[in-house]
Amino acid sequence: MTSTEDLRQRIEDIETGYEFMLAYAAQGRDTDKGAAAGRNVREYLDKMVLALDGLSAAIAACANALDPNLAKVGAAFFGAVDADARVALAAIRLVLARADISSQLIDNVNASIHLRALLTDLFVVDEALRPPKNRT
Repeated sequence: MTSTEDLRQRIEDIETGYEFMLAYAAQGRDTDKGAAAGRNVREYLDKMVLALDGLSAAIAACANALDPNLAKVGAAFFGAVDADARVALAAIRLVLARADISSQLIDNVNASIHLRALLTDLFVVDEALRPPKNRT
């Protein structure tokens, strides 16, 4: 898998997890127990953990592969993305440590400024690190 493909997959897993969390928060559940396979919030959170862990390195690798100067000029922004990713990762790990994951807990994680900032950051990263289209 190329660095671009790796980064795109990580972004997809984070965005998909967030979208699932929005739907889960609206369900008014006291527990995640009993959810069908593929419909359990823990599955989505686990994928988000894998995507967030090492996200900064994936961004750097993608930037360097595209244009080594991008890593340099984007360093401050990429540092902010890393900080938001680390806090979001810690929050998700905290939630996963719970025996029961309620809709209310997920709703509060959804409202976290770090997770929301990360999602916005990733929109910028996705566009800024998109390989140029071949012009023939």
